[in-house]
Order: sequence, then structure tokens, then C-alpha cells
Amino acid sequence: MATCLGVFNAQAATTGKAVIADTTPHINFCVYDIMGEGGDVYHYAQNLALSAKKWHLDASVRVYTDERVATEDFKAGQCDGLAISTLRAKQFNAFIGSIDSIGSAPTYQHIHMLISTLNSPQIAPLTIKGDYQVVTVMPLGATYVMVNNRHIDSLDKAAGKKVAVVGVDKAQSKIVQKLGAQAVMTDIYNFANLFNNGQVDIITAPALAFKPLELSKGLGEYGGIYRLPLTQMTGTILINRTRLLKKIPDLDQKIGKVREYALKEMDKSMTYISKREQEIPAHFWLDLPANEQARYVQMMREARVQLTKEGVYDARMMTLMKRVRCKIEPISAECSMVN
Repeated sequence: MATCLGVFNAQAATTGKAVIADTTPHINFCVYDIMGEGGDVYHYAQNLALSAKKWHLDASVRVYTDERVATEDFKAGQCDGLAISTLRAKQFNAFIGSIDSIGSAPTYQHIHMLISTLNSPQIAPLTIKGDYQVVTVMPLGATYVMVNNRHIDSLDKAAGKKVAVVGVDKAQSKIVQKLGAQAVMTDIYNFANLFNNGQVDIITAPALAFKPLELSKGLGEYGGIYRLPLTQMTGTILINRTRLLKKIPDLDQKIGKVREYALKEMDKSMTYISKREQEIPAHFWLDLPANEQARYVQMMREARVQLTKEGVYDARMMTLMKRVRCKIEPISAECSMVN
């Protein structure tokens, strides 16, 4: 302490002015982006870090191309914050981790309305579990069923087909089993290779993955993409709340600022996602017959209910998302049903 005061006094004597130390809190963020520094998620994180200066926060961003490593570094305390897929973030918060549930958010409007609730007094406490807190969620696009043969145009015809299942997604594995299809376990890094090499017949992926992962190779001449979304894929930004509270006393106020920023930026994100969807060649897009689409929607609802009973999905999030769906489409049949 004496040494610090000595340096302070010496500097003051030299300049004739009191020296004020920079007390801006510094935050380290580990960000997963499969495309590295050239990816959209990394650029989003960089822009967020720049905006944080307005809130008197100094944030640095370290990008990872391996989501597992980023997550483990966060657990080990090498990062104050983490940006990963919501599927993997579920281990920190099951409530938020259930956003990517099958059929819960038919459109981007549903995701926008859902994320706007995170600052509400009723929902905000549910973003905290133990040492960790979810700051916000960002849309990455609807996931669509992609097939290497467009004759796979019904639930029945999926039976016996090989479907790539990302290991971290327990729900997907159960749904594939229910359809009588063959689950081929993989990870987020290899599922595209399996599809492109003909080792699986069916995958689910967002439009953002189409060009960088060269999914047109897997679709070939006879494949297609069914326009009906299976899920809305999202990413989650979370922090070690316990650690950050020690250096940011007004942490909740800062989190509120980040959530406001994220909500404002969401329209830009959704516009960008829509453009990526429009860039996919039109001949790949397919529409299910009306009767098959109705079966598909019913299958997704039954799967949600069953997976919630089994504890795969958080019941509180399922209730919230049903409220969102019924607010947007109150005439839907499920809105007259009791949970």
C-alpha cells in the first residue's frame, strides 16, 4: 500500500495533477464460433465488447473453434463469460437450455417475444442457477430437415433411414428412435461430413450452415430441405455471476444494458438469417403435403409433452413458450388445452 501511495504521490508531483487509477472492470469472454475469427458469432461478440465501453466495462474476446474446450475453460475460471450454443449451455441452466425445444418456436417472431421477457421480474431470477447466469440469447436461425432423397416426404418414410444426431441433443435422439429411424451419433463438427459423404440420409441444420459446411454436396441432385422448421437454434451468453459481482457491484444494471442491446440487435440478426435462407437455391426447398404437415406439427407437440415429462425439457420454459405461441396465434388448437 505504501509503495502504491509513493508512486501516486510521485506522479502527482511531476504532473501537478492527481492521478486517477482506471477502475473500469475487465471481463474475459470465451466465444465459440466454428468459423473462428471469420465467423458471425465472433463479430457479434466483438461489437458487443465495443458497446460495453459505454457501460464502463472493458471486455476482451477470445474465440474458440471447439465448443467443448471453450466450455471447459469457462468452468476452470479462465473466462468470466461464455458464448456457446444453447444446447450446450443447458448444463448451466435447464430453463434457458430448453428454448431450442422441438416445435416450440415456429417463427422468429416467437423467439423475439420470448427473449424480450428475460428482463421481466418474473423471468429474470430463472436465468440464475448457482454461480452462473444467462445474460441473453441470440437467434442463429431455424433448423430444417435436410434429406438426400426428396422421396423421404413423410414421417413414415423416415423409418429405417440414417439420421445424424448430435450427441449433446438428447431430445433429437429420442425423436429419431420414435420415428423408427436409425440414429448415427456424431458431433457438431462432423455431422456435415457424414451427410456430404452419404453416410447418413437426414440431418437438421440452420441456413447459416448451408454455405460454410457445403451442405449442397450432401443434398446432391435428388435431395431437398423441408421448409417447416424443426427448432429455432439459438446461442447463449452466460457469465460467472459470483465472480463478476465481486468486481462489478451494479452487475444487474449492466446485465440489463446488455439485454437491451441484444434485443435491439436482434432484428438485424434475423434479417441476416433471412438473407442466408434466401441464398439457398430455390430448387432445394420443399413443402410437405398439408396432411403430412399437420401430422408433423402434432408429432412435435407430442414429443415436447413427452420429453417434458421425462425431464429433458424444463416445464417452466415449456409453459412460457406455449404462452408466447398462444399470444401470437390464439386460435391454435393447443391454446384451448390444459397443460
